[in-house]
Amino acid sequence: MSTLDDWVAAVSLELGLTESVDRSLVLDLARDVAHGVARPAAPLTTFLLGLAVGAGADPRETAAKISALAEGWNPDRVSETTLED
Repeated sequence: MSTLDDWVAAVSLELGLTESVDRSLVLDLARDVAHGVARPAAPLTTFLLGLAVGAGADPRETAAKISALAEGWNPDRVSETTLED
């Protein structure tokens, strides 16, 4: 096992998590967000993914939606939408 695998296993055990973690899915999402939005957005976004999955969302579908949002990220578009609401 790698250090990363050991860490994920230890944290999962500590938190009482029984489901496996798709490490590649989470790391790929973090990469997409870090490059498409901003580096500090990566850990926050993966946390949001975890909240969504904990609430019952499909991990792969949700990560794909977030990656697509990051790929086309335009903060001006969000500001305009927010102002219209």
